[in-house]
Amino acid sequence: MHRTLADLKLVFRQLRKSPGFTATAILMLAFGIGATTAIFSIVNGVLLQPLPFPDAGRLVTMGDFVNGFDAGDDFPGVVAAPEVATYQHSTRSFEGLGAYTYVTYTLSGVGQPTQIEAGRMTPSVFSVLGVSPMLGRFFTPEEDRQKAHVLVLSYSAWKIRFNSNPNVIGTTIDLDREPYTVIGVMPRSFQFPLWTGATRRCELWVPMSFTAQELSPDGEGSWGLLMIGRLKPGVTAAQAQNDAGQVATQIMRDFPPDLSNIRIRPVVNPLHAITVNYARPLVRMLFLAVAVVLLIACVNLAGLLLVRAIQRQRETAVRLALGAPARTLLRQTIAESLVVSMAGGLIGIGLAALAIYGGHNLLPEDVPLTGQITLNWTVAGFGFLLALLTGGLCGLAPGFAALRTNVNTALKEGGRSGSASGSHARLRSTLVVAEIAIALVLLCASGLLLRSYMKLSNVDLGFQPAHVITAAYALPPKEYPTQVRVDAFINQVLLRLRQFPGVQAVSLTNMLPTRGGGNASFVAEGYLNPSQIPGSPGNTAAASSQVIGDYFKAMGIPLIRGRYFTDSDQANSPLAVIVNHEFASHYWPNQNPVGKRMRIGTPKSTAPWMTVVGEVADVKLARIDVDAHEQFYTPLAQAGSYASPTDLNGGGGYIVVRSALTTEQMENALLATVHTLDSQLPLTRVLTMQEVVSQRQAPGRFNAIMVSCFALAAVLLAVLGIYSVIAFSVASRVQEMAIRMALGSQRSAIVRLVLISGVKLAAVGSVLGLAGAAAASNILRSFLFQVSPFDPAVMALTAIAVLVLAVAASALPALSAASVDPMQALRGE
Repeated sequence: MHRTLADLKLVFRQLRKSPGFTATAILMLAFGIGATTAIFSIVNGVLLQPLPFPDAGRLVTMGDFVNGFDAGDDFPGVVAAPEVATYQHSTRSFEGLGAYTYVTYTLSGVGQPTQIEAGRMTPSVFSVLGVSPMLGRFFTPEEDRQKAHVLVLSYSAWKIRFNSNPNVIGTTIDLDREPYTVIGVMPRSFQFPLWTGATRRCELWVPMSFTAQELSPDGEGSWGLLMIGRLKPGVTAAQAQNDAGQVATQIMRDFPPDLSNIRIRPVVNPLHAITVNYARPLVRMLFLAVAVVLLIACVNLAGLLLVRAIQRQRETAVRLALGAPARTLLRQTIAESLVVSMAGGLIGIGLAALAIYGGHNLLPEDVPLTGQITLNWTVAGFGFLLALLTGGLCGLAPGFAALRTNVNTALKEGGRSGSASGSHARLRSTLVVAEIAIALVLLCASGLLLRSYMKLSNVDLGFQPAHVITAAYALPPKEYPTQVRVDAFINQVLLRLRQFPGVQAVSLTNMLPTRGGGNASFVAEGYLNPSQIPGSPGNTAAASSQVIGDYFKAMGIPLIRGRYFTDSDQANSPLAVIVNHEFASHYWPNQNPVGKRMRIGTPKSTAPWMTVVGEVADVKLARIDVDAHEQFYTPLAQAGSYASPTDLNGGGGYIVVRSALTTEQMENALLATVHTLDSQLPLTRVLTMQEVVSQRQAPGRFNAIMVSCFALAAVLLAVLGIYSVIAFSVASRVQEMAIRMALGSQRSAIVRLVLISGVKLAAVGSVLGLAGAAAASNILRSFLFQVSPFDPAVMALTAIAVLVLAVAASALPALSAASVDPMQALRGE
């Protein structure tokens, strides 16, 4: 203990003598450790921590994958309402199963009417999750069957909309203008569903209360519900999937005739895996990027400590000559490194806390579990451990370098010049080359992501988003119980908005480009699906949109062949449909699709045939970075010909207006028009289409900005490393430069000599960095859009940038070397 205290006293005394070195080293490490700790808090909260439910490892999602519907591996699967009870009663692998879905309500009775996201859930979902309400109770199976109008509030809704009223239980509010009674409030930590992040965060939950239509045979084909289950102890997800597969076989036997060719395949996945599946690549990439910055900071610290060791060679030689043990010198060198790193770690953890506190809103909205991103003991412990490891490892190189000091040489030289041996110089150069190589890998990644984002920003969307404003609406069934009432509202909206000066086109639709929407099963006349029985008509699925008004003109979607919908496409006229180019090419290749026929449903359904009247350009639907898919459009006025008699078509969707007005003027016109027709109807998500597109580009923009910030920090640290090595080299070679100039060497030659030293280091580092960037290319592949991970332009530009920065970092020491006075330098020697 006494020896340790003595070492620390010596370390603090030496650090006080070098305030510049101490401040530089501590701040450099504080930035590296702080950034890494902040990103680790995301890794810990999103990927490592269990879900905020008891025994969360046994929670799974269960759903069907339906042939013809490819939703991707990150989708949990969907079920139809009639399947829910069958799966609940017939499977043997689950302690409990529950179903849920999203629903949008107009909330009134507390402040201004507004639209909110809510969850429709079977009561079993709460018991499956193993949670308890903070206030009140959950709804019961009896209330679910009786379709009771009860609800459970989220903590945020209770706090914001009810001012944390402890007597909220029993309060009545209106959802879609029907009274609902508050029976419970959930704790702050409860959020469900989780996997959509903040994009669809539920404010309340109501009983599922299946309608007769949902439970009828027609409901068998309406896959749109999600299921969650808790496995019995000892049961694996694979075993549960096999169990569900046997039940699915029975479900398919009971399908109505028009669904007999449909095949379903149950899938069971851990809830945690489904929740974080989308965010996992992003979080991992961020952590790798910030780890690179920390690594460069560590290499820089090692280089600075090595320079100090070289400058203190005479002191080290004297101590060795007097019999100081080698382990003592090594221990003190490592102690100095640890003191610097722990000080940097403490400041870094403080910076991480600030970043975590203020950075939640910077994350993409679809990142889940952001409530678990905190500076807890795990994250703080990681920061301290990082500081400890950094200090220990960074102190090894200068420590062993000090032990290799040649006592006789150091004492003979008198330590005046502080020159370094060849091995020391090579070690410093190696550290700088490593910094440059690592920084170049991150800089290449940044360049690739930036180029990818630029391509994503310039991609052909298939429509013209400029001068278009949109707003979401949802008509409450109580006030609009019939199709006649819904149609009257829609027609009045179209009529009144068209009368505004500057309005060029108005439409209503159930699906906006880039926001995605639902698929519909259909049969294309004359198309034979290779996966079906030979000779049978093809049954498949495509994105389906219902539109009314001048939708294609409002969106600026070009017409390729045929015509757009007109006011003559009414319920009593021949059924019309417009298809996109991808649809026409796939189902009627090398043919004119105008005049072809298709119908919604399966080959055995009795839906009427629709005639294709036009072909339009492909439009980006859900994602901008994927190729266009098949899509067809139908007139809303004709939806009753093939929809269920109980469906209300046009009861919710988006109003779309193209105009020459300003955004503010158009927004005011929209709100005034709707409120004139229905003063209690709120419009939500009032955005320009450019804002809608920008939201879809947000993940790519976030990736590019974050990695570019880390790359910039890495390059600056690498440039600092080049500068420190060249500056120290020049300082230790003052006499050499003086002799060169005394023998007739020009000052420009001295500048060139020093610059070449820096460029050589940068060149070697660039070659190694480009090789590393190529090796790490697969990590970035999934984040890039129309950009190769081996893009030669990006790699060449980053290498050139590093060389230019190396020249800039070497310029100041080079000018310093050229300004040496030969007579004064030699006289001093």
